[in-house]
Amino acid sequence: MTDFLLYAFLAGIGVASVAGPLGCFVVWRRMAYFGDTLAHSALLGVSLGVILDVNLNITVAAIPLIMAMGLVFLEQRGFLSLDTLLGILSHSALALGLILISLLPDVRVDLISLLFGDLLAVTQSDLWVIYGVACAVMLLLGLLWQQLINITVDPELAAVEGTNVTLVSTALMLITALVIALAMKVVGVLLITALLIIPAATARRLSHTPEQMAVVASVIAMIAVVMGLAMSWYIDTPAGPSVVISAGVLFSLSLGYRRLAS
Repeated sequence: MTDFLLYAFLAGIGVASVAGPLGCFVVWRRMAYFGDTLAHSALLGVSLGVILDVNLNITVAAIPLIMAMGLVFLEQRGFLSLDTLLGILSHSALALGLILISLLPDVRVDLISLLFGDLLAVTQSDLWVIYGVACAVMLLLGLLWQQLINITVDPELAAVEGTNVTLVSTALMLITALVIALAMKVVGVLLITALLIIPAATARRLSHTPEQMAVVASVIAMIAVVMGLAMSWYIDTPAGPSVVISAGVLFSLSLGYRRLAS
């Protein structure tokens, strides 16, 4: 196995391990549009990083985090409904990122890899970042797991029991922003939310408890990564879209499994 394929495999497994449990909350709390908004803001982070000559890993993580905090602030002020805010910020961030990139005539930016990922171009330094962030996210999810479950099931009851619903919800948004910045290298801006949602939706049909669903979602995401890399290697298809298509195939198989099981 060549180094670049090994790096791609390790990067995909690292992202899949955190995309599974986090994707469960995205599915349970119906946050798919929120994920799209943060993903689009990651492209804006790339363009700002190039303009300011700053490490792209920093700006790609910072802009979605700032966007998440902005969404929390605007939602609490009640200016507009959350879905309207997400629609405005999502498309504005994507458009602004593309415009800024187009204004850089001396800088060549591979838009295809940004939009659809470039898993086969992962480097050893990228792996350190991916696994460092993945470990931090898993630790945070472990510490906040029960509180996250409580605010997902019944926010009012959780507040009565002493849970700071706003703080925990904000933490979930920030964790989602980190994972989206992490996954951008693997599946790109336009496909990040699919990597969060499809394995979790598949696991939902095969699990009986939240914890079981989180583990199964991670395993399914990892299998999708392996299948996508195999497809890319043997058929010469783009790696990021191949991973998402593989996840979609696994979801389709889960539908048939449930019918047979019933």
